[in-house]
Amino acid sequence: MLDQTHTPAAALAGLSVSIRDLTLSFGSVTVLKDLNLDIGNGEFLVLLGASGCGKSTLLNCIAGLIEPTGGQIFISGQNVTWAEPSARGIGMVFQSYALYPQMTVEGNLSFGLRNAGVARDEIARRVARAAEILQLQPLLKRKPAALSGGQRQRVAIGRALVRDVDVFLFDEPLSNLDAKLRAELRVEIKRLHQNLKNTMIYVTHDQIEAMTLADRIAIMKGGIVQQLAAPLEIYNRPANLYVAGFIGSPPMNFLKGRLENRLFKGAITVPMADYDFTTAPTDGEVVFGIRPEHVALGAAAETSPIRTEITVEVIEPMGADTLIWTAIGTDPFRIRIDGQTRIAPGDRLTIGFDPACASLFDAKTENRL
Repeated sequence: MLDQTHTPAAALAGLSVSIRDLTLSFGSVTVLKDLNLDIGNGEFLVLLGASGCGKSTLLNCIAGLIEPTGGQIFISGQNVTWAEPSARGIGMVFQSYALYPQMTVEGNLSFGLRNAGVARDEIARRVARAAEILQLQPLLKRKPAALSGGQRQRVAIGRALVRDVDVFLFDEPLSNLDAKLRAELRVEIKRLHQNLKNTMIYVTHDQIEAMTLADRIAIMKGGIVQQLAAPLEIYNRPANLYVAGFIGSPPMNFLKGRLENRLFKGAITVPMADYDFTTAPTDGEVVFGIRPEHVALGAAAETSPIRTEITVEVIEPMGADTLIWTAIGTDPFRIRIDGQTRIAPGDRLTIGFDPACASLFDAKTENRL
């Protein structure tokens, strides 16, 4: 039986979507666990995580496509936990385009409105507005077979846009596109949000999409939000080892060791006096993390607070950047450097970094220290 606890209107002020103690179970398998999430009016929130983390399931609960086991969902201050999808005031864009092949672009955009009995003049106004925003005017008389993948996805977005709602839900809308089209559509979605200022909730497993689009990111694992914060806050101060390893490409380097009197002791020793501890430091087993782009070499390394020697094992030239693979002790270690720097496997290099740029995690709880 769903929880029907009343939530005061004052608690929902300024919120577009509010999720309270949401739980979803299929038999003995719990998919979402007492999840709480507040999304402000006009906010762009990205649900990010690996496959199976519960992000699309959560979006489907908000959309009304899945009924939760417990908890409540509010949209624009109204409890919609038991409401039909059509009554929730949302527009949804799916991973698949799901366009009607026999209809033109104009027909696809207007189909839902015609079924809902919207006046002809109003349909024409909304279709024209969506076509202008998404640059679909030259394509209105074409059928989906005559469109590129990016154009089809724009039509799918337009079909949600004509509903003239306050909340848009995107379920991995760019995953079927190639890298170039994903980059182009990402900019269009960002521009769309800036122009409309509607609330948008966007599901993806792509961290680049999350970092570039979001006002805030909710990183999920096992049906639980691991961290909810602005992109740079998550990047610079990950809440735990999972978030630190998930965000960043390549991910953060991890070195195992002990914390003793604010000294990290592993394959290297690092004074942590300048580190901004989240909690009072206690000695014990820890994991020291530093991002590949925060590691310096050459002249810059000579002025770094911490220096050590490494041997280059593998290099990956990527144009603007080059990635160096090496190891410190038994821990693999990656370094991102300028792509024009000449490096070869077997080179011995001095590297350095600032402990203030590092992250320190409790080895048992995996939480940030």
